[in-house]
Parts: sequence; structure tokens; C-alpha cells
Amino acid sequence: MTVLCLDVGSTWTKGALVSVDGELLGTAQQPTSTPEVMDGIAAVSHALGAADEVLACSSAGGGLRLAVVGQERLVSAEAGHRVALSAGAKVVHVSAGPLDGAGVRALRAARPDLVLLVGGTDGGDASVLLHNANRLGRNRIACPIVLAGNAAARAEALGLLAGRTVVPTGNVLPDVGELAPGPARTAIREVFLEHVIGGKGLSRGPGFRRLVKAVTPDAVLSGVSLLATKDGEGAVLVVDVGGATTDVYSAVSTVDSGVERTVALPPDRRTVEGDLGMRWSAPGVVAEAVTEKLVDKAEAESLRSEAARRAGDVTWLADDPSVDLRLAGLAAILAVRRHLRLVDGQLGPQGAGRLVLSGGVFRHAPDIAAVERALRTDPVLRPVLKRSAILVDRDYVLAPAGLLAGAGRVEAADRLLTHLG
Repeated sequence: MTVLCLDVGSTWTKGALVSVDGELLGTAQQPTSTPEVMDGIAAVSHALGAADEVLACSSAGGGLRLAVVGQERLVSAEAGHRVALSAGAKVVHVSAGPLDGAGVRALRAARPDLVLLVGGTDGGDASVLLHNANRLGRNRIACPIVLAGNAAARAEALGLLAGRTVVPTGNVLPDVGELAPGPARTAIREVFLEHVIGGKGLSRGPGFRRLVKAVTPDAVLSGVSLLATKDGEGAVLVVDVGGATTDVYSAVSTVDSGVERTVALPPDRRTVEGDLGMRWSAPGVVAEAVTEKLVDKAEAESLRSEAARRAGDVTWLADDPSVDLRLAGLAAILAVRRHLRLVDGQLGPQGAGRLVLSGGVFRHAPDIAAVERALRTDPVLRPVLKRSAILVDRDYVLAPAGLLAGAGRVEAADRLLTHLG
């Protein structure tokens, strides 16, 4: 028995054919075919051969754009933001406090696919949550709403949201300092599959919506989390450098930082850096590298022109990979620095046991020694990476492993992860 694991992105559709016990039988990729993504899927399937089962994730059409509407920024809005990131969403808007007319206009302008409405601990103050529910209902916010606030106010909030598409779920912040991301993450995933993926105009029929089981970053995070349980010591860090963004994932099997927090962090996290990328966002990499003093004046001038060329023609492929690798290394350093500021030491005393580099720039590079050296010698990252094994996801197995784990095939996912190297 074989399983075909598909990742349908905005640019590429990638596939991995896996045996039922997790042996990697083959990989293939094709440009994502729009406006009918099933054509690209068919091409990948044909290249790999018939499979008994198909599992798919997708970030095509921009992935999942999510807005958070919270009670106040320090606690509930921040809790919602962290849950949204860990659910694989791209957070495009965060508001805190009672929504007014300007706030509703800003929310609309962000063009979210989904609104995560949060506020208050269970049994606590419900006034802001109910005010915001009323505003969203009266202003006919069209996208689905996941209601994950004060459980005591849930029924009243649902009444105020009558006529909207609403999925009620457990509070993301049931008590002070207690973050409960699980129910909201599940609800976000269900809304994405049921209401969002079918509305992206990616396919004419219902087949694609039925096929997709997860948003891609959520599948990757599941793979990263599984990898963390296999490591006896240290956390797992994954850096995925793309054309427009750089995503960083971290996971630990246990979290015990000894630091008391207003909002606790879940043991698996994801951050998205929208200004750091290899093509559309290449100028942002250079600008931030200058700010962080990672490049000198002469290199900055050279990289600015190279970055502008890549941003101006995102399909351009360089004959010499050295510039792309330098940009990717800088993007990785900058993105991990930002991620570490968020987790604030919660990788544990051992730091990262593994750092996995993902993205086409790393997969197709014959040698990443220069990137590895830059990461290990960075003064901010050195303490975190001092014991790390640095690997490259050359066969792109993290998302397929997450899909397999999500389908209950954990042993197969475990075996597939042995292909990291």
C-alpha cells in the first residue's frame, strides 16, 4: 500500500510517494497550475505512479489570511495571535479593545479569510467580547468567524453574530496565564478546509477541497513537533526560506523555562517574516541585514542591486548560486533572531538539538558550508546552536510527515523523518 503526500503551494506542487511503513519511494514537483490546480496535481501523480491513498495540504492562493480581534493587546489579543501562528495562518491584522468604525474598516482592508474572535478568561469580563461580536454582526463581516473567548459569554455572542458563519470553540485563554491553543487550532483548520480552500478560485470542482487535509504550515508544524519527540535533548528549529517569506518553526518535547509569563507559549510555535525572502522580499533581507549590522557597506551595496534584480523578476534563476545562498543565510539568521525574541529562552537549556534548513535554495545547493558557518558564528545564535546538528530537508519530508501523523500513521511519519540529512 502506498500514500501520496501532496503540498500544493502558490508556485510549486510537490509530491512524495511513501509506503505504508514510511519508506520514501519517490518525489516530484510541478508548477502549480492555476486556475485549475488539479492539473498540476495530476502531473505530479502521474510522475510518481498510482497510490492507494492521497493526503494533501495547501498554501496556494496566499494560504490562510487570519485576523485576530481581542479584548486587549497584552493578554487576549496576544494569545490569539500566538494560536493563529501555531495553526499555520498568516496573521494579517490584530486589533485590541472595543471595535469602532475605523477598526472595522481596517479589518476589512486586511482582507482576512477568517476572523479569530477572542476575549476574557472563562467567567471574567465579557463586555469587550460582546461589543466586538455585536460590531462584527452588525457590519456583516462576510468571512467565517472562530469564536474562542469567554465561555460564559458564548451563547450571547453567538446571538449577536446571528447570520454570520461562526464556529464556537474553547477559550484560547481559559484562565490568567493559561494558553489553550488546541481547540482553536482545530476549529481554524476545520474552517480553512470547509469554507476557505474552496473559495480561493483554485479549482472548478469540489475535488480539491475534499483532497486537502491541512494548511501547509500546520502540516509542517506537526512534522516538526513529531521530530522534537524523537530528540532526547534540545529543541528542533526549522527555517523555511521562500520567495516572499521566511517561516521559522520551533518545537520542544517539554517546556520549563522557569519564567512566569502573562501568556504562556505552546511547545510548538511558528513565526512568519513577511519582509524576508529570496525574490519578492529580497530587498527586505538586505535592509534588515544593514540594520542588524550583518553586512558591511561594500557588501550591502552589492547585495542591494542583486536583491532588486530578484524582486523585479521573481522567476529569474542565477547561474552562480552564491548570492542566493548569501541572501538565504542572512534571511535565516534574521528570522531565527526574531523567533528567539518571541520564545524568550523557551527552547530549553540545551538549545536546539537540530536545525533543519528548508526551501528550494537549500535543497538544490551543492554545498551549504558558508550558510552553516554564518549561522554558527552569529553572536546571537551561537549559544542556541552550539550543540545543533544542521540538516537540510532535501527530500521535503516535513510536510508529508505531518500529513501522515495527522492521518494516524505516526510510525510511517517517524520513518519518513529519517530522510532528513
